[in-house]
Amino acid sequence: MIINVHAGHNPDGRVACGAIGIIRESTEARRVKDAVISGLRQLGHTVYDCTCENGTSQVNVLSRIVVACNAHKADLDVSIHFNSGARDAAGNGRTTGTEVLVYSLTAGAINYARQICEAVSTLGYKNRGVKARPDLSVLRNTKAPALLVECCFVDDKDDVQLYDCQKMADAIVYGITGQHVESVKDSDSDQNVEAPGSETPTGDKKKLYRVQVGAYSVAGNAVATQAKLKAAGFDAIIVSA
Repeated sequence: MIINVHAGHNPDGRVACGAIGIIRESTEARRVKDAVISGLRQLGHTVYDCTCENGTSQVNVLSRIVVACNAHKADLDVSIHFNSGARDAAGNGRTTGTEVLVYSLTAGAINYARQICEAVSTLGYKNRGVKARPDLSVLRNTKAPALLVECCFVDDKDDVQLYDCQKMADAIVYGITGQHVESVKDSDSDQNVEAPGSETPTGDKKKLYRVQVGAYSVAGNAVATQAKLKAAGFDAIIVSA
C-alpha cells in the first residue's frame, strides 16, 4: 500500500498546536505518527509523512497537510489526533476512549476505520466507534480515502494512564494492515523484511542495534533534533523513558 500519515497540528508552542491537558496533543500525535510510519515501513508499505511543521494558522496548517497528501497517489490518508473534552483530570475509573472519523459512513476508508477502532479498544479503551465528519478539511479535501484517528483523550486521567505511544501505534498499524510488526521482526530468518533505506543485515537477524543521538529533559529540544534528523533524511522517532 501507499499511505500518507500525518500528525494533525502544528508543533507545540506554535499557533494551532492542538489540545492541551494532562498530555499535549501535538507532542503525542507526532510520537504516534512516527511509530506508525516506522511500523508500516517495516511491513513493506510505502509511507509519506505529510505533517505540517510551520503553519501560520489553523487554516494554513490544514491546507498544507491537504496539499502534501494530494501530492502522492495514495491508497489511504491517515491523520493522527488526540481528543479532548472529557474534563476528568481526577479519573473516574473509566476511559473516555478512542474513535475514528471519516468523511461518510460509506467512504472508502470505513473498513480501515472500524478495524482501527477495534484494535485500539483491545488496549483497554472504550470503543466510541466510527463517526462521519464531512466538515473536516482533511477528510473532505484529500483525494485518497481518508480517516482521522482520535487516539484517546488528553484530559482524561484514565486514558492517559493507559496510554502508551508504541502500543497505540502498533494497534493503528494492525488496524490498517491486519499484521503485527513484531511478527515480522520475529519471522523466519529466511525472510528478509526491511524498511526502505535500512541496512542489509549480515549477522544475527534477531538482534537489533539502536543508534541514539541525544537525550533531553525538555520535549521541545527532542522535537527540534528529530526535525533536523528528518531534514537530513533519517527516519527519527522520539521515545520517552
